[in-house]
Order: sequence, then structure tokens, then C-alpha cells
Amino acid sequence: MATSPHGIRRTVFPRVGDNLSVRLIARLDIKGPNLIKGIHLEGLRVLGDPHEYAHRYYQQGIDEILYMDAVASLYGRNSLTEIVKRTAKDVFVPITVGGGIRSIDNVKELLRSGADKIAMNTAAIARPELISEISRRFGSQCMVLSIEAKKIGDRKWEAYTDSGRERTGADVVAWAIEGARLGAGEILLTSIDQEGTRRGFDLELTRMVSEAVSIPVIASGGMGKAEDMLNVVGAGRADAVAMADILHYGRTTCPELRAMALANGIEVRRMA
Repeated sequence: MATSPHGIRRTVFPRVGDNLSVRLIARLDIKGPNLIKGIHLEGLRVLGDPHEYAHRYYQQGIDEILYMDAVASLYGRNSLTEIVKRTAKDVFVPITVGGGIRSIDNVKELLRSGADKIAMNTAAIARPELISEISRRFGSQCMVLSIEAKKIGDRKWEAYTDSGRERTGADVVAWAIEGARLGAGEILLTSIDQEGTRRGFDLELTRMVSEAVSIPVIASGGMGKAEDMLNVVGAGRADAVAMADILHYGRTTCPELRAMALANGIEVRRMA
């Protein structure tokens, strides 16, 4: 554990290669007060109260909760403060929050509400030095660089912003390397092409980014069955797996995933 300058205790996560367990992360995309789910980051369907889902996954033994405000960048603000406060009262695993975070003050507010880490995409693209400012102020473990990737050619992906709506012209692998150099402690890598399709992760994308940086990479977008977790950790070299509708719709549970990982030689946190 490490302590931030404002007294909040945080967990620091090394790479899997440093003998750390692969992390299982529940991703909850939020619009207003509701948990939603879409396909390719579009066509959003309301599922229910995000806190109820987060608490259920916590009780099942999830390693982390990831809240992403799906429309925050459109309005230039993050609206998850109250949801985070509610979750932090009875969910005692690290909470990462992303969407619409544009300043040090935004980060402060979310951390004081109970978040452990923030994930930043649009503002980081617009002003990359913000990555360094957050890392220096709150610790690199607090700064997660969120990258939304869309394939544009053979072994080439472009980074998008605004929940997959806006092109940036930035090469994903090059941007990941630069983000790590600037002080990001982790990369949340979402494949726009695979997100919500249940066809599995983009293994080539995940592997290329994982091999290019020395910080943990969280694979997100496309998990449709438990075997997809095995593939993205093995072939994709992911350090953590973010999953959404496979949990939301009850197609598997955290204990089932943990058991499958252990049975296939993937080290995950062992429950007491």
C-alpha cells in the first residue's frame, strides 16, 4: 500500500511479470444514474442501479471496480461523484473512475469521494502534460491512461476520444509508449471494434501494447466467454481483464472465472 499526498491509501500494482496475480475487473459504464451497456461504445441499453451491480461483484470477489461515465466527455464533466461515494461505503476493493476528467481539481474531487484511481482519455490527448501533473501530484498508480483503439490497417490502430466518437490521428502503440513515459501507471486499453460484440478481445492489439510498455495493461472490450480471459492473458499478455456484460447478464461469475484461471495455470488472487 502507498499513501497519497492527501492521505488516501492506495494499492500499487506491478506487472504480472513481477509475480503479481492477474486482476479481474468489473467494468461498469454509466449514463446519468444508470448502468448501461452498448456495442462499439454505442446503442446504450439501461441495465439498472450501478451500485447494486458493483456490490454484487464485490461480494463475489472481484478485484477492482471500474466506473466509466459514457457521456461525460460530451458535456465536459464527470457526474460519478455520488455513485462513487455510495460505492466506497460498502465496496472495499480499488475503484477506478473515468470520463470527463479534465483537471487536477476533478481528480481531487473523485479521490475525496472514494475513488482510488482515475482513467483519462480525451483530456490527456488534448494536453498530454496533464498525465505528468497528475502522476507527480497523486502518484503514478493513480493515473490510468485510457486508450480507445480502432483498427485502421494491418497492425495499426488509431486512438479515439469521446467514447469512440472522435478520431485523433494518434497511433495507439506510440501513444501508449508516450503516456507511460509521461507518468501513467497503467493503461486501460479498449478495442472499439470488439467492445460489446462478445467475440473476444483484440489479442494482437493487446499484445503489441503490452510488449511496448513496462506498465500494466488492462484489456477491455469483447469478452464473451470465460476462455476469452485465458486468451488475452496468454496470447495478449494482458495484466488485467476488464469485463462488462458477461457479468452484467450473468453468463459467468467471478468465482467461476477465478477457478478457470487457476485451473489453466494463470495466477489470480486466491480467496480465503
